[in-house]
Amino acid sequence: MPAKIKNNVLIYEGCNYLRYRLLLSTLSGKPVRITNIRIKDDNPGLREYEVNFIRLLDKITNGSRIELNETGTNLYYNPGLLNGGEFEHDCNTQRGIGYYLEGIMILAPFCKNTVNVKLKGITNNTIDPSVDRIKASAIPILKKFISGDNEIIFTINKRGAAPLGGGEIKFKCPISRNLKSIQLQNSGMVKRIRGTACSIRVSPAIGNRIVESVKCVLLKFLPDVYIYTDHCKGASSGKSPGFGVSLSAETTSEVVFGGEAFSPLMSTGSLPCVPEDIGKEAAMKLIDEIYRNGCVDSPFQAMTAMFMALGKKDVSKIVTGPLTPSMIQFLRDLKDFFGVIFKIEPFKEDDEILEQVVLTCIGVGYTNISKRTL
Repeated sequence: MPAKIKNNVLIYEGCNYLRYRLLLSTLSGKPVRITNIRIKDDNPGLREYEVNFIRLLDKITNGSRIELNETGTNLYYNPGLLNGGEFEHDCNTQRGIGYYLEGIMILAPFCKNTVNVKLKGITNNTIDPSVDRIKASAIPILKKFISGDNEIIFTINKRGAAPLGGGEIKFKCPISRNLKSIQLQNSGMVKRIRGTACSIRVSPAIGNRIVESVKCVLLKFLPDVYIYTDHCKGASSGKSPGFGVSLSAETTSEVVFGGEAFSPLMSTGSLPCVPEDIGKEAAMKLIDEIYRNGCVDSPFQAMTAMFMALGKKDVSKIVTGPLTPSMIQFLRDLKDFFGVIFKIEPFKEDDEILEQVVLTCIGVGYTNISKRTL
């Protein structure tokens, strides 16, 4: 549903894209009201993981006003100032750490203080980008936009699988006064494939079986394939068993494509899966992502569009693969909050129209006014 505006408050209906709308509200300073959240559901209102995400926004901001009705079907959010700083957060185990971390990565450059956060929860699941994929694919995108010498620090201290989690990561991101404008139009050729096969509270042989099945597929295309095995036991293994693999393909233009697969919940009565199937699934997902051939990994299209829109008052241009449904809606919401309109055109090469999309916009020149000047 398109946004309605009443008393300078943007009004949306439904629970879809709630996370991105709250992030856009936080950055633009515009209050938002979201109504009719799952009103026809047997269990109406916000889910626990969505309430948990709102609590995270409350930690990273100062002076936010949040109102929720008794049934949880009507949310009013008036953002405060982005403060940042050092804090810990226990993520809800209905979603992975990636769900929360992506939001922090979008807000971190614009905070008053350097963000240094410790997140606890599920590091690998079947729904959200794993922490390995974020480290391989999303962090390089963030580095392209941030100016400054300070390094982004991302460490995985513990791994945790669903349903109980127990994983832990640490993320530190410097603040930036302005974002750079970028031109990314050549994804290059894939030169090497790397990956991490993790086995959590299961036999270490499972990791080796995953690696073998991945290589059976990928060595047909490229000789430089190396996959690490990360066997977690004891204190670093979280509270639930699980196994999976996260792959990344690096290109000659420093673009990183990702593909991953993880075992489904072992306690929900789902069909048992074997490591060979997980390895093959991840390899096919990586090949599919390479075939899409954008300059950014598909799950992080929206984050890239956000940084392009908030960049300097200059032209930013990027080639992506076919737009994901969440990206299409995000571009509409971006227009509501910031008035930024992207030019979307098909990508042509040698008079041949390919499936890729060229996104062009002029940044709003968003400035982090909280950053102290020396």
